[in-house]
This record gives sequence, structure tokens and C-alpha cells, in this order.
Amino acid sequence: MLVCDYIVESIDGDYAHLRRTDLPEEELKLVARALLPFDITEGCRLHYEMMQYSIID
Repeated sequence: MLVCDYIVESIDGDYAHLRRTDLPEEELKLVARALLPFDITEGCRLHYEMMQYSIID
């Protein structure tokens, strides 16, 4: 089961480009905004666990 943290690099319409914090050299992950918390902004940090994203303060 994948557990990791992401940074929202950019928001492009209905999608967000996420970068893993532990593997920054990996390609950005494109995720539909419908799967992410409503109030994300560019630069915010997300935690992914059990197929759910949550904002890290």
C-alpha cells in the first residue's frame, strides 16, 4: 500500500500536477481535482494514504 506526501506544483483546470516529496526527480503525477481536497492551492502539501489525499498543515 502506497503512503507518501506530495506538493501541488501547478493547477491546470480540472487537474493538478503533483510532485512526490521523497522522490522529487520522478515525473509529475497528474490527478483530477475531483479526487483532491476542495481547497488545494499551488504549493500546498498533500498526504496520500488508502486512496485518499489530505492537506498537511
